Amino acid sequence: MAQPKILLTRIDDRFIYGQDVELWNEAVGSNLVLIVNDEIAADSRQWAPMRVAAPVGVWTRFFSVQRTIDIIHTATPRQLILIMVASPADVLALVKGGVPIAKISIGHMQAGKGKHPITSAVAVDDTDIAAFKELQAFGIELEIRYLPSSNPDPIQLVI
Repeated sequence: MAQPKILLTRIDDRFIYGQDVELWNEAVGSNLVLIVNDEIAADSRQWAPMRVAAPVGVWTRFFSVQRTIDIIHTATPRQLILIMVASPADVLALVKGGVPIAKISIGHMQAGKGKHPITSAVAVDDTDIAAFKELQAFGIELEIRYLPSSNPDPIQLVI
């Protein structure tokens, strides 16, 4: 079975937001944006606004973490995939489930209770930091980057 062509996995809790996904899609050359989130996958009412915001000619799919693990290896060679998730815990679950992720771009993680900001757009808690450390131990490249044209912030800000 061929490996799926996952061009980039991006952590952005806004998922498809404004021009961000258009710029990232253009930068990596994907033709499929895969939103991996249990809550969104279960609520089709949230899909329409994201589909409208997706670049023209790019497919958008909404899967739970487990469904992604179960079917990612059925992707065809023509599918060039940009995975969008909300949290490092979701990426870690994908990796532990056998999804071949080589690079993670951290874009936006909302501040909240128990989280502390490390950049203007990324706030983390101890669970996030532990997940990032484990992902790094798997040999996965991690970077904090808002837009493809911006310079990455060092992941050492997080871990």
